[in-house]
Amino acid sequence: MKTKHTFTVIFFTRKSRSNHKQLSIYVRITINGKRAEISLKRVIPIKDWDSNKSRGRGNSQQVRTLNTYLDEVYNRLLECHKEILEEDKFISSEAIKARYLGEDDNSKTLRELIAYHYGNMAFVLKRGTMKNYYTTEKYLYKFLLKKRRLKDIYLKQLNYEFVTDFEHFLRNYRNSRKQLMLSNNGVMKHLERFKKMVNLAVKLEWMHKNPFNQFQLKYQKYDRAYLSERELELLESTEFTSERLQRVKDCFVFSCYTGLSYVDVKELTDDNIVQGIDGNYWIFTKREKTDERVKVPLLPKAWEIIEKYRILQATDSMGYLLPVNSNQKTNKYLKEISAMCNIHKNITFHVARHTFATTVLLSNGVPIETVSKLLGHSKLTTTQLYARVVETKISEDISDLLDRFKLKDKNKRYGILSKIELK
Repeated sequence: MKTKHTFTVIFFTRKSRSNHKQLSIYVRITINGKRAEISLKRVIPIKDWDSNKSRGRGNSQQVRTLNTYLDEVYNRLLECHKEILEEDKFISSEAIKARYLGEDDNSKTLRELIAYHYGNMAFVLKRGTMKNYYTTEKYLYKFLLKKRRLKDIYLKQLNYEFVTDFEHFLRNYRNSRKQLMLSNNGVMKHLERFKKMVNLAVKLEWMHKNPFNQFQLKYQKYDRAYLSERELELLESTEFTSERLQRVKDCFVFSCYTGLSYVDVKELTDDNIVQGIDGNYWIFTKREKTDERVKVPLLPKAWEIIEKYRILQATDSMGYLLPVNSNQKTNKYLKEISAMCNIHKNITFHVARHTFATTVLLSNGVPIETVSKLLGHSKLTTTQLYARVVETKISEDISDLLDRFKLKDKNKRYGILSKIELK
């Protein structure tokens, strides 16, 4: 790449087409003999233009204002030249013109970034994930409008202050009833999605500094809700006269014994039920969220639920095995169900997945590596977020340990007595 080149900026005029007594003002950028011209959208009477100095002639207020503007244009063009040099990009008159007019990659805006992200990620990310990005976008636009009084912003204007101000806005955002909308982890999720979009801009070289470099996402750890063995038994044994509640309960219990997420239960068809080499029936499916293949043994209680709805769902044109409502309605009905069963926990359909991992598997001695495979996790660390060792399991393990200590002690005493008898 050439580092030595000629660079000139001059102002010149052309006769105005609309008024023959006026001149239209232009600026010409020349790099190594190649020109690019920009109309400055300014006019001046012919008598007031000094062609030798390329400036307005005289001391009137109008001329002084024009000359100040021309100085600003000149200085901005020098800045554009310097910026392109520092970025080690190819320097040309057209590149400087594009930078000045805000038409090059360095002048991309946040809205352009979001549009690019959606255009390229809509076919890569799942629909639910994209829906979350739409929500983050809405918060960004509300922040710009309320706190910065802008509809858009250049990416090069994003800095650490912008990120921290956005965080503060999210933490204090209230709905129409003056209720806080987001928890700490909810705020972090929006910032994490915003960070991923900014990282994309850096990779595309639309930004040269990442405002998240000094920013740390701080999630709060909390215990994820799950049903204990007693609560699960209570739920299973409760029969509801309302058909809608009974169906939701059955689908929830099915998930408790398979670990499948809401969308995976909803999409389940007869083709997913396969007889394994052990002679038992298994669910072979692919997780909607991660595309990870999952093989789950059909435990007796899950099989009973499939059999219960097999005839009913045979009339389903889509061939789905279970009568699953929308996610919103399902979670609403689960709140009714938990209240009627005196289960004092905030139950959502995803609680069933945690119940499968904790109460059904880990509490019954299934190794965490096996649990990870059954849940369809690609990383063991993900499973550890679901997995807890409940008190009853700890008690059983300690009881087994004490029994082993007693046996060792007994064997030791027996060995000493045997030595004494031999003597």
